[in-house]
Amino acid sequence: MSRNNSNTREKILKATWKLLEDQPGESVSMATIAKAAGISRQALYLHFPARAELLIATARHLDEVFKVDERLAASRQASTGRERLDAYIDAWGNYIPEIYGISRAFMALQRTDAAAEAAWTDRMQAVRHGGAAAVKALKADGDLNPDLSQPRATDLLWMLLSVPNWEQLRQTCGWSQKAYIQQMKHLAQKTLIKPD
Repeated sequence: MSRNNSNTREKILKATWKLLEDQPGESVSMATIAKAAGISRQALYLHFPARAELLIATARHLDEVFKVDERLAASRQASTGRERLDAYIDAWGNYIPEIYGISRAFMALQRTDAAAEAAWTDRMQAVRHGGAAAVKALKADGDLNPDLSQPRATDLLWMLLSVPNWEQLRQTCGWSQKAYIQQMKHLAQKTLIKPD
């Protein structure tokens, strides 16, 4: 991709991100995005032929901006399942505040906007995948709660670390970020790890 194409793509992704955060719950048209990016609709469609593709790319762009792979390194390099679980909760739980604005937009739009639903599903499946890796590591170490299958344990961890749960505890209940992380680790350990 040429530098000019790369710059245009970056402008499109930044404009989409800003519009979604500034207008949560409102569907943002391709025409509005093109205008905000300072390009023609035709140029926008050359980069992103479908709106769903653009929204997914925007959500993934945040992962690049906020260096999600670096954040997940400790989890991926953990030597035990217990360490991997804690490191994953640290990484994802501390990432939520940074992407909360766009998360709110996708959550508000997903029931009425198929493209937003596709983008939100794409990113939440990535979160589930990370949780599944932590659960798999617990199982390999013989530490997974014997009352839970790997899929069931993954489902529980995924639910526990959901953005709506973070929102409820941090925004509605007023928990500190530190308290949120500590409690998620405690609950995950008590639920997923076999009792001593």
